[in-house]
Amino acid sequence: MRIICDPSPLFRPEDSHRQERLKHKEEFRNYDENVQSENVRRTYTEMHGQQTVAFGKQMREKWCSFSHGRMTVLDIISLLDDLVDESDPDIDLPNSIHAFQTAERIREAHPDKPWFHLVGLIHDIGKVMALWGEPQWCVVGDTFPVGCKFSRACVFPETFSANPDFVNSEYSSKLGIYKENCGLDSVMMSWGHDEYLYQCLKNHGTTIPDEGLYMIRFHSFYPWHSGNDYDFLCSDHDRDMLPWVREFNKFDLYSKSDSVPDTAALAPYYQGLIDKYISAGPVNW
Repeated sequence: MRIICDPSPLFRPEDSHRQERLKHKEEFRNYDENVQSENVRRTYTEMHGQQTVAFGKQMREKWCSFSHGRMTVLDIISLLDDLVDESDPDIDLPNSIHAFQTAERIREAHPDKPWFHLVGLIHDIGKVMALWGEPQWCVVGDTFPVGCKFSRACVFPETFSANPDFVNSEYSSKLGIYKENCGLDSVMMSWGHDEYLYQCLKNHGTTIPDEGLYMIRFHSFYPWHSGNDYDFLCSDHDRDMLPWVREFNKFDLYSKSDSVPDTAALAPYYQGLIDKYISAGPVNW
């Protein structure tokens, strides 16, 4: 289910409680006391019950045909004005606003890495799947490997008990179908916006460096980059990339404030980065 949100009340200057209020870091990812806790728990319950190996194969076949539309990156971002992420306990603003919030904070901290600014802008645009008919439980939220034992480092781990793979002996051991240190590129992650955007960009011939592609593909893999689990699946290259994913996470998580950027004024700068690293024209989605 998607939430169609009219964000205009959040932008009005008379709403003083919305002006420049920053949350303390310890308030983020609080799944018990947040802006939409019922939606969050429901989304994760559905996700953990239905994200199986078979489902992952089905979704890759469906979405990696890149036949769902031909649109520019900024057009996709504008579509996200209609989406509020049901899995996110920290934000009830549209994802398009969070995109510019993240990008601008990265730009301030890393002015010499324009590809990093672009990653901040586009990292969530795979969520457009939720506007094209997919339920949010297979679009948003934390990702995790399928095909091996589910980790207690995942949020709401008790909800995995409803997953058919939970009792499948082929998939329920520590390594499951994988070999130790096989590398994350050989691991099937739960399907979501991270993997979809990564595959779209690779299909389109992006020149974003590997550090940025790891940020895009694994920024929702919280059990790994924040929970310190799944190292037994990682290659040395994955471990080399982990600090970059963690650096990105600082801005992804802690830019979820109530400060609203001037997206129209920022658009020309980011269009230049899109032209350089992705495409000056439409992309196949």
